[in-house]
Order: sequence, then structure tokens, then C-alpha cells
Amino acid sequence: MIWGIFGLLTLVAIGIVLYPLLLSKSNTLTRGDAVPAILADQMQEIERDMDRGLISEQEAQAARLEIKKRILATTRNLEAKAGSSRSGGRGTLVVAAVLAPVIAAGYYLTMGSPEVPSMAFAARAEERAQTDEVTALAIQLRERLVSDPTGGPSEGWMLLGQTYQRMGRTVDAVEAFEVVAKREDATSATFSMLAEAVAVANDGVVIPRAKLAIDRALELDPSNPAATYFESLYHLQKEETRKAYDLLVSRLNQEKTFVPWMETYVLQINRIAAAADLPVVDLPSGPTSQPGPSAADVAAASEMNDADRAEFIRSMVSRLAERLEDDPDDLDGWMRLANAYTVLQEPDRAIAAYRKAEALLEQQPASDPRRAAVRAALERLGG
Repeated sequence: MIWGIFGLLTLVAIGIVLYPLLLSKSNTLTRGDAVPAILADQMQEIERDMDRGLISEQEAQAARLEIKKRILATTRNLEAKAGSSRSGGRGTLVVAAVLAPVIAAGYYLTMGSPEVPSMAFAARAEERAQTDEVTALAIQLRERLVSDPTGGPSEGWMLLGQTYQRMGRTVDAVEAFEVVAKREDATSATFSMLAEAVAVANDGVVIPRAKLAIDRALELDPSNPAATYFESLYHLQKEETRKAYDLLVSRLNQEKTFVPWMETYVLQINRIAAAADLPVVDLPSGPTSQPGPSAADVAAASEMNDADRAEFIRSMVSRLAERLEDDPDDLDGWMRLANAYTVLQEPDRAIAAYRKAEALLEQQPASDPRRAAVRAALERLGG
């Protein structure tokens, strides 16, 4: 429907531009139209002057010749201008009128996103209102912390830093976390969150400033899973793949029972393993983990062709999505679903699933490495 309206408007615009160009004659009197008439009147005036004896025959003949030259010159100039107008100006306007909408449509179809559904104005207004409210609250919190004679409680600065990070204001988040990092009550979680903010502010790169925070976090608590995760990421960026892999596997093996952040570790370990031809690991079972495909499912999938296997995988993902509708508080389930959609190259659904996981992570400890994994995934997907 909307494309039909766009097409109709385009045709109307082209018609408005071309209509005056297609007219064969113009009713407007121009200087070119008046000059031949004036010269013809002068010829008649010469005849009248000669009849009254005001000028001789030779003078009249000379005057006629001069006027004829002017008429001929004027006619040639008009023909030249008309030809130039027809071949140049009019042609250029016609080509522009036709090509402009064609080029615009082609550019939009290539560079735009015609397949992305628009968001209702009311929904956008509600989203903007929520964003404005969060921004206003962050400003009020910062003003209170700054105006506090004692420098403001550490909990307040940590909350402000996390709020800035959710808003995408990573530089401000780093500044808030650094206020607490300079205090004696700074914990390992303080430094791991600072390291994450610095890395995110630098496009996911663990720069030396982040590495110092990681080292301090591990010094205060060697078992901090978030600090170990970023330590591994640091070595991975230095192309020390095996060291990055071993750090994660070693920390994973320290746990005897299932812990929620294990899934993030397993995903990262197996991602490294696939690229470096290293052994993959399995996610330890636990109260929040869900069973994967059975041995029969795996055997059946191995015998399928590519199309059937893809359909089989999609059916499993659909079952997971349906289960999460009944159990929306399953954080690890949302992360698995988001990862599955990413593999299936369905970024919009992956972003939506990661957003669900991000909301549930608000209830988890600040040191939970799944926070970093979700943020990194959303950045890669452009969410």
C-alpha cells in the first residue's frame, strides 16, 4: 500500500516538472518575438518616407538592406537559442526529472532498511520519556554525590556508574567507577566493573588501563569470574590463544556445582576452541541449566541433509522460545536463545533475546561475567 502511494506521488512530481517542457508553444511574448515585428514596421516606415519624398531611392535601398541584415541576424540567433534550449536545458531537465526518483529509490533499497518495520510514534514517545526520566535521575544522583561533603557513598557512585553504562555513556561510567576505585573500601567487583567499562569505552579492547583494573580485581579476589573473563580476553587479543583458553577452563573447573555464569564461560571457551582446534567443554548440569538435544537427536541430525538439518535446528530453537514464554525468568535460557538466533543469522530476534537477558541480569551480582558477554553481543549485533 505504502509503495503504491510513493509511486503515485513520484509520477505526479515528474508530471509537474515535465508538463511545461512538453508544451509546443508558449503564450508569453518574448524579446525575440518582438524584434522581427519592429524591423518589419521599420521597412513600412521607409516606404512611406520615400513616397512622401523625404528620402531618395538610393537611401531607401540602403536602409532596406540594413534592416534585412538585422532580420536575418535576429532569426539566426533565435534558431540557435531554441536549438540549444531543446538539446541542452530541456533535455537536462527531462533526464533529471526521470532519473532523480529512480536513483533515490535505488539508493534507499541498497543502503536503507525497507524491511525494518517502523515504530509507532506513541511507542517512540514512551521510549523517549523513559530515557529522559533515567537521564534526569542520573543527573540528580550525580549532583547529590558531588555535593556530599564526604564525597558521596561508594554504593551511590557504583549505581551511577552502572546507570551510565546501561545508557551507553561509558566514559562517564569509567569516571564514576574510578571514584570508588580510589577508596579503601573498593572491592574486587569495583575493579572488574571498572575494567569492563574501560574495555567497552575502547570498542571492546582491553587497554593497559583496563589491565591494571583486572590485576587489582584478581589481587583482591582471585576467584572473581568477571576479572578472569577479562584477563582471558586480554590474552586473546594479544594472540595468546592457549593462555586465554586455559584461564577460562581452569576457573570453570574450580566450581563443583553449577553457577549461572558458567554458560558464558562455556560459550567463550568453545568459541576459542573452534578457532584454535582445541577441545570443547560441556556445560555442567544444574538447577538452571536445560538439557540439550539427546543422543538420538544428534544421531538423527547427523543423517540429515543441510536443508533438513537447518529445519531441525530451527524447530529446537522454536521449542526453546516457546518454553521461555512460560518461564520468562530463565536468564541462561534467554542467552542460549539469543546465541542460537545469532548462529541462524536472525539479528533482530537475537537482540530481543539479549535484551531479556540484560533485564534479568540486573538482579545478579555486579561481578557476573554474563553482563559483559551480553553487552559485547549487543555491540556486535548493533543493538
